[in-house]
Amino acid sequence: MKDIMNATDIAFPNLNIYLENVPKSFSVFGFQIALYGVLIGIGIMSGVFLAAHVAKKEKVNPDIIWDFVIYAIIFSLIGGRLYYVIFSWDMYKDDLLQIFNTRNGGMAIYGAVIAAFITLYVYCRIKKQSFLQIADICVPGLVLGQAIGRWGNFTNREVFGEYTDSLFAMRLPIDAVRSRDITENLAMHIVEGTNYIQVHPTFLYESLWNLALLGIMLWYRKYKKFEGEMALLYLGGYGLGRFWIEGIRTDQLYLMGTTIPVSQMLALVLVLVAIVAEIVIRIRLKKGSTAE
Repeated sequence: MKDIMNATDIAFPNLNIYLENVPKSFSVFGFQIALYGVLIGIGIMSGVFLAAHVAKKEKVNPDIIWDFVIYAIIFSLIGGRLYYVIFSWDMYKDDLLQIFNTRNGGMAIYGAVIAAFITLYVYCRIKKQSFLQIADICVPGLVLGQAIGRWGNFTNREVFGEYTDSLFAMRLPIDAVRSRDITENLAMHIVEGTNYIQVHPTFLYESLWNLALLGIMLWYRKYKKFEGEMALLYLGGYGLGRFWIEGIRTDQLYLMGTTIPVSQMLALVLVLVAIVAEIVIRIRLKKGSTAE
């Protein structure tokens, strides 16, 4: 492996993979199009198609999904940005116009997810649909979209973890990443005479975790015991993976005035809520069937 990497290269030394000239964007008729945005778009459309397919299987009109997704995209983008800005307020408080500048990143998945669930609840109330039923239909598509969208972080050279020399260790040129994402621990592991950092590819961990969760959800869907159980499986399953992955990321957002990673704390809360809700609902269902 090279000791001096080109600014556009990415390497996985322990897998003996060296990728040259991995672009962040491409040009169409003179306009630069970011691969991050393209991958997010592919993730969204893949998720919508999957949700529409699940809706057909559940004998629900897929047009409900297609109508909802228009609102979901708008409010999820707003929610993802607001979440990031709120928990990175020091970066924006002196220049509020930067809140609207998303070219340097600044979207938070959990903010988008929260906004999507709120939007779905309002949408279902207006359309007189079952929120829990539609949520169960949508979450497989949601987790698929996240699995694909995470690869946008790969092309952006962001959302990586601390130093590692594990099998999946990834090398990124220092000039290709944001300086604020290089922690003291990472800096200490920069080998003299090299120009790269070696990190956990947390985008890859989360993408693989989400694909595994998707497989479980699609398998378990026909065995679910109550409406809303798939949504609980998503909240708990994704939260479990996010909890440990968030712990090794270098770009954590913190609760104001603390060193507590807000997304890690939220993930843990959602795991506990999902487990408790699952147990309580199953006990009630069992008591109800016994009473009959």
